[in-house]
Amino acid sequence: MSQQCHEITNTRPQYPPRLEAADNPSCRMALHSFIVFSTWLSMLILSPAKNVAAADTDTSPPNILLLYADDLGFGDLSCQNPRSAIPTPHLDRLAAEGIRFTDGHSSSGICTPSRYALLTGRHHWRDFHGIVNAFGESVFKPGQLTMPAMLRHEGYRTACIGKWHLGWDWQAIRLSEPKKRYGPADFDWSRPIPDGPLAHGFDHYFGDSVINFPPYAWIEDDKLVAPPDTIMDTGLWKPIKEGNWECRPGPMVSDWDPYQVLPTLARKGVEYIESQAEADEPFFLYFAFPCPHAPIIPNDGFDGKSQAGPYGDFVVQTDHVVGQLLAALERSGVADNTIVVFTADNGPERYAYRRDERFNHWSAAPFRGLKRDIYEGGHHVPFLVRWPDVIEPGRVSDALVSQVDLMATFASVVGHPLPQDAAHDSHDMSPILRGRSVSVRNHHIHNTRSESYAIRFEDWLLVDDKSGYVSRVEKSWLRRHDYPEDDDAAFELYDLANDPGQRHNVASMHPDVVKRLKAMIQAIRDQGHSAPRLADD
Repeated sequence: MSQQCHEITNTRPQYPPRLEAADNPSCRMALHSFIVFSTWLSMLILSPAKNVAAADTDTSPPNILLLYADDLGFGDLSCQNPRSAIPTPHLDRLAAEGIRFTDGHSSSGICTPSRYALLTGRHHWRDFHGIVNAFGESVFKPGQLTMPAMLRHEGYRTACIGKWHLGWDWQAIRLSEPKKRYGPADFDWSRPIPDGPLAHGFDHYFGDSVINFPPYAWIEDDKLVAPPDTIMDTGLWKPIKEGNWECRPGPMVSDWDPYQVLPTLARKGVEYIESQAEADEPFFLYFAFPCPHAPIIPNDGFDGKSQAGPYGDFVVQTDHVVGQLLAALERSGVADNTIVVFTADNGPERYAYRRDERFNHWSAAPFRGLKRDIYEGGHHVPFLVRWPDVIEPGRVSDALVSQVDLMATFASVVGHPLPQDAAHDSHDMSPILRGRSVSVRNHHIHNTRSESYAIRFEDWLLVDDKSGYVSRVEKSWLRRHDYPEDDDAAFELYDLANDPGQRHNVASMHPDVVKRLKAMIQAIRDQGHSAPRLADD
């Protein structure tokens, strides 16, 4: 373990409701008690939130830079995995200058749901499952409060640069009848595309929506920079470096070069930060990386920069872009008043099995499971936060936190009272950022497929399904890492305190725990919210 990542904050208080004290046949009373307690604790610690922020920083409201990687494993960062074959110096520095959460989670094991939960503070599974496909509609409800809309209400300028993957109203510019595959002539590309980022709180957007989905073209704000004039043909591109292109067919600008997506986004991100430096208002930049998601296409200058093949090199380039954005903050003189968050939408893609075999690098280390899986490797992701003069450098916390918590956290930081109909599952984690030894949540529900859930409660984790795998696991990997074969049990229960790698299913030894956790899943789903501030709702 690097010196930068030494442990100094490692206590997770045990507070009610203890699982063993929960009443049966359901744990609704335990859940209610927990939420009431959490609400009291938050009021005690945080009131008034805006004055606390001012007292801690004595500056204007902080800028916020939210860096969101795509398909990145917990074990890919060298500061988290002493056996990592991938150098990540800029992310290691970010961890050394802020706090690194060892128990941070996305809402889902796939792209769209995690992004929705991140930007709304509401678990995706309350509204939908699965991803938005090419030319799919928006997942947001009309008038739904989002993180950028909240921050804009508080005087922030808001921008999204990079991957969107939350849908647009493509039908508003479609000229043809609905079909499975569209061509360039099926849309009026000169018209604005409704219901995208600008309709949900962002003042500015630049990106290609989804790197492996059509249209293969740049979108600025709500219009295409250039109209597609051909059909995507990967045979015309420079060869893929690892895996498959995984690109859906569809309209493309004729000179489109996927290898230029990340460099272009990096340049736009730097330009945006520098453009905001002299402004009177704070800014919020959601920089959504297209990497290291497939296609795995590091630029040539990064070839061989890792010991984990092209994927590792792509992570090195991702880390490099993080460094470019951090440097832009410093050059602009705003680094000291900017909260920087780095995390990822889910775990690594299935190519990780072959990477482990070839390079002895397990991207999800120390966990089992990958993208799509309910096992920890699917959603247990990197989670770093830097806030100069507020977060003590070099802290490491084992507090259970979720990306859905960022909504309530930022609301607390800027002094925005969240309404009752928003951020239904968001817990304010600002007390942890400010150095208090408290936990803001003791439970979290994970989900990828409809009716397939897992719940974390304190150190217990119940996989309420036959298996935590969605993607097919390679048996050679199970043997190499000494995992037992699937026991075909209806449920899986793990004691993460003693078994973080989820090797030993102890469901048969603790049927009472299984029963109570199943009841808790149902109670939280039925209740419609889990945020402490909504305890009395």
